[in-house]
Amino acid sequence: MGKIITLQDYTIEEIQSFCGPNEENIALLEDEFHVDITIRGNEIHLSEENEKLQSVIGRLLTLAKKSVRVSTKDVMYTISLGKTASLEEMDRLYSIRIARTATGKLITPKTIGQRDYFYALKDHDVVFAIGPAGTGKTYMAVVFAVQALKNNLVKKIILTRPAVEAGESLGFLPGDLKEKIDPYLRPLYDALYDMLGAEQTERLIEKGVIEIAPLAYMRGRTLEDAYVILDEAQNTTDNQMKMFLTRLGFNSKMIITGDITQIDLPKGVRSGLKGAINLLQDVKGIRFVFLNALDVVRHPVVSRIIRRYEEESRIE
Repeated sequence: MGKIITLQDYTIEEIQSFCGPNEENIALLEDEFHVDITIRGNEIHLSEENEKLQSVIGRLLTLAKKSVRVSTKDVMYTISLGKTASLEEMDRLYSIRIARTATGKLITPKTIGQRDYFYALKDHDVVFAIGPAGTGKTYMAVVFAVQALKNNLVKKIILTRPAVEAGESLGFLPGDLKEKIDPYLRPLYDALYDMLGAEQTERLIEKGVIEIAPLAYMRGRTLEDAYVILDEAQNTTDNQMKMFLTRLGFNSKMIITGDITQIDLPKGVRSGLKGAINLLQDVKGIRFVFLNALDVVRHPVVSRIIRRYEEESRIE
């Protein structure tokens, strides 16, 4: 037996936002729930009743009502939440306005984990963001740093990664230090370009307002009036992590991001990020945010690939 959802309270623009370009959002919902969905005027026709699908559709329509352009990422994340009965949490996500990019695009938390990360960054001087790639750890850290700089809350931004090769072992390669370390710091540049534009980013780097350097260059410094981001922190040693954290000066904030499932240290060397998790959980002024696979909003094809590999591993 089918189901009809009426859309009398929605404008044509809101319905189009819900459907997506060429109804790609509808196609995603059909693929995930194996239910045929047809839009007829101000009605959504489902080939059969499905409570989870109806709940997901309701949340996406609410999103469209808030003038949010409903993207495939929004659809995939809403589907993920729908399967874990956490949909009511979505209502508070899109009311948070973090910043705007250089092109004017509004940045909001896209997942519950990103929402928790947002509040941690607002309220704590030292924040650890730990989770897999694609959860927005580095990007949100840079967004907050740029906002603090724009609002004159800090005088500079310092971005660093534990790239041992860039700091020491690449000495025989041609080029200056910047040319050697840039490949290791590209994700940080990409986030800066998104927030400030390439030209302004380069100007601020030339002036020293934004400093991008390997972790080894932090030794012996006290970092005051600064927003300091340590990326890829899972590849620090215990000593490097201690050295970095003790650089914190007055009127400064530190964000440490990393993925403890992607450690590239030599065998037998403990990750400084793992050590910090064990030692610093209950230290006042420090907040740990743990992001997970649900905070990774993947392309639908990637989700299908992962499912196939998981199915194959079960067969074997």
